[in-house]
Amino acid sequence: MTKALTLFDKVWDSHVVRRIEDGPDILFIDRHFIHEVTSPVAFLNMDKRGMSVIYPERTFATADHNTPTIDQHLPVKDPLSAMQLQALESNSAKNGISHWGLGHKKNGIVHVVGPENGITLPSMTIVCGDSHTSTHGAFGAIAFGIGTSEVEMVLASQCIMQTKPKKMRIEINGQLSESVVPKDVILYVISKISASGGTGHFVEYAGEVFENMSMEGRMTVCNMSIEMGARGGIIAPDNKAIEYLKGREYAPKGEAWDKLETYWATLRTDEGAEYDIVHTFDAADIEPMITYGTNPGLGIGISKAIPSPTDVMDGQASYEKSLVYMGFNVGEQMVGKHVDYVFMGSCTNGRIEDFRQFAKVVKGKQKADNVTAWLVPGSQKVEAKIREEGILDILTEAGFKLRQPGCSACLAMNDDKVPAGKYAVSTSNRNFEGRQGPGARTMLASPLVAAAAAVTGVVTDPRELIN
Repeated sequence: MTKALTLFDKVWDSHVVRRIEDGPDILFIDRHFIHEVTSPVAFLNMDKRGMSVIYPERTFATADHNTPTIDQHLPVKDPLSAMQLQALESNSAKNGISHWGLGHKKNGIVHVVGPENGITLPSMTIVCGDSHTSTHGAFGAIAFGIGTSEVEMVLASQCIMQTKPKKMRIEINGQLSESVVPKDVILYVISKISASGGTGHFVEYAGEVFENMSMEGRMTVCNMSIEMGARGGIIAPDNKAIEYLKGREYAPKGEAWDKLETYWATLRTDEGAEYDIVHTFDAADIEPMITYGTNPGLGIGISKAIPSPTDVMDGQASYEKSLVYMGFNVGEQMVGKHVDYVFMGSCTNGRIEDFRQFAKVVKGKQKADNVTAWLVPGSQKVEAKIREEGILDILTEAGFKLRQPGCSACLAMNDDKVPAGKYAVSTSNRNFEGRQGPGARTMLASPLVAAAAAVTGVVTDPRELIN
């Protein structure tokens, strides 16, 4: 009798080139994304060893991490950033790799441009020197971040050595309440299982909530799988995934597409397949979320008060240190907390759907005087849609300015840094100490919560504004 397999098993096992006894699997990689930060050393080492890129057509390069988000037509001021961008361009040209630098019509954050150009496809293995490569799992791909030495390995051999992770299933059924969006769903999950609850596992998301999500929402969820310590996240490809990708530039066409579509229909977890851990949640229990600490697991429903150390999974010492850093106290309400900065963007929430949500809240209102807002589209194509759909007009009338594509304040590798001691409501994925700038205090939230803070100047429940 054939063993029942999970979706993850089916994709992983189909890419194993060789299994090493008591060791890792050698895995073939379908797509490899590179950017300016983690690739230069890999190419340098390859040059030293006299190696070349084995399949340049399977690698795609885009500039995103430490790029400026204003005046991208001018020379980059920061010497290190300029050097890294030049290295990406020259290494790509030398090795025949597609390169989308600043100003290119396909430029943008690596995990935004992959799906929007049809490079990401179901049943693929996808890697990048960036932890949030897990984003691409929204399409039924196995996608995960790798280190610099592994970037070199993939460039040279199109393979990687990986130990197969354990399997976790997260199932959420029911109907989400009004103003609860995918970012709230994943922040809720992480708050329940902790920022380390998925360590050693690959997560499959299942149930009505994920089935009803848009593809952009699924990307947000899979993006933050890494924030619970998981290796990645995956969602079974369905008609939504197929319709999203069909006809995109790098997606197969004609008969080749038809064959793949038939195969993708088989990518479902078999009945009776086993997981190492299963978590089940009820959609009705989720409300708009916001974090109050210094890891993504320290989050609560926006109407709730900051819990005591005994009610969270973090150790008491680290929990207290987290609250001291944030300047918060147990029992305080998050609603009404002062906000200095709002960051709208990143590979988590920098897509057109996210900007539609933000615009829905700010339409007809005005940006709060005490708030500095950075609104950063995830790609050139997202920026174009913001203009085409009239979203830019809504933002401008409300007192906001749109910046140019890039990772921006998500990791503060460019000039978009939150000053020490200042509070930021951020739609990005990490709130560690100093993540958005030395001493910056970050509260992770959805585009709706970010928008509500941007027009009120304090943490605000978006349901109050939308209703």
